[in-house]
Parts: sequence; structure tokens; C-alpha cells
Amino acid sequence: MSALNWQKSSYSSEGSNCVELAAASDSTLRLRESDDPTAIVTLRAPALSSLLGAIRQGALEAHKS
Repeated sequence: MSALNWQKSSYSSEGSNCVELAAASDSTLRLRESDDPTAIVTLRAPALSSLLGAIRQGALEAHKS
């Protein structure tokens, strides 16, 4: 697998905690949080679009552990 080119979200602050996205060679997208870069979510573009839409609509409730 080739190295992924991670890009930080433009909505992230300059701090260390930010969301990063990379396009993989298998046409999937990878999503991770910079404070835990080993935890990577793999998804396709339509799924990411649905996730972002749900976030924008406030349809997801945040839980802190």
C-alpha cells in the first residue's frame, strides 16, 4: 500500500486535535483524528457525504467517554 497523503480539515484549529482525510489507491477514503492516528475509518465517498450531512443537520449526538 502506498503512503497516504493526509489533509487536515479546514475547520480544525491550529492545535493538535484535528480531523484528517486521505484518499487511498483503492478509491476509498480514510478518516482519522490526529490525536489517535492509528484509529482509521475507511469509507467510500457516498458514506462520507451521508456522515457529513448528518453532522450538519445535528442528527448525531456526541458522547464523551
